[in-house]
Amino acid sequence: MTSQHLTASLRRATGDAHPALTTTVLPALLRGISRTAAALRRAHSVERAGSDNVFGDAQLNVDVQAERFFREEIRACADVIVAASSEEDPVEVRTAGGDENGSAGGDGNGDDVYAVAFDPLDGSSIIGPNWAVGSIVGVWAGATVLDRDPRDQIAAVLGVYGPRTTALIAVRVPGREADAVCIEVGINSDSADTNTNTYTLVRDEVRLLDDRSAAAAGRTRYFAPANLRAAAEDERYMALVARYISERYTLRYSGGLVPDVAHALEKGHGVYVSPVARGSRAKLRRAFELLPVALVVECAGGRAVDPGDGRRVLDTPLRALDEMGGIVCGSAGEVERVREWFGVAG
Repeated sequence: MTSQHLTASLRRATGDAHPALTTTVLPALLRGISRTAAALRRAHSVERAGSDNVFGDAQLNVDVQAERFFREEIRACADVIVAASSEEDPVEVRTAGGDENGSAGGDGNGDDVYAVAFDPLDGSSIIGPNWAVGSIVGVWAGATVLDRDPRDQIAAVLGVYGPRTTALIAVRVPGREADAVCIEVGINSDSADTNTNTYTLVRDEVRLLDDRSAAAAGRTRYFAPANLRAAAEDERYMALVARYISERYTLRYSGGLVPDVAHALEKGHGVYVSPVARGSRAKLRRAFELLPVALVVECAGGRAVDPGDGRRVLDTPLRALDEMGGIVCGSAGEVERVREWFGVAG
């Protein structure tokens, strides 16, 4: 599967709108994932880079490398006007695709431009034991991600680095919501030249089943309880975890947001729960993690809500790049059950 075939597959969601999204922007992000995967395969020594990012997380040498790869690929894409990274100061940085006024430069079309918010290497703290990690990217139509209707985030990519390198790609365009797609591709990189990458279409429709379909298919019920320390001060969360155990759910939690969400998407059923308590601060960043993950899950037929108020994650505009929060996402019925358990109506 070449980039041209990938573009054709994603055009189911966009139609004739946003041509640069599928022809240049998403292929550039996949090249960033490919380069990061290659670097991880060679990174036998994972070391602290000597600094913390603005969110207080220690930066590792692999974080710095992944940041550089994505920055280089984005900078070479004339249709991306600004980009913001979780590894830098929480500001939007003008790229080579934009001029000083934020308008399209280079070969960019002023009506077909994009802003990107990305976490180049999510879960880097579990690279040491050689666990799966990921990259998270949200793509917004227009020249900024701030103070926008979350529907303007029209694409999201989750890169998964494990025994294989795969990417979950979701695309949903306002006015064409019924045509939203979520696909999974394998990234085949047999050369140092990422321009020669090809892709294997693993699944042309990634779907989370409803409870009835999952039960009929005999699917195992999975749960991933993140920020488990919050259960020490939130009796509801403690009781929820105990309920999952008593009802014989299967625990699948690695400490990495991307592989844990990808597991549910692979199995077709599951729920990821990351609430916030006073003594266990929110660590998930809305711009770089929550909003892109929510789009992927919704495009796969699931739900993603804020555990504090029960509202859709994608209902709240992004006002600042340093906003944080919690999330409950996965199979729609399981998410609704958590909302009811926490007593949040949405």
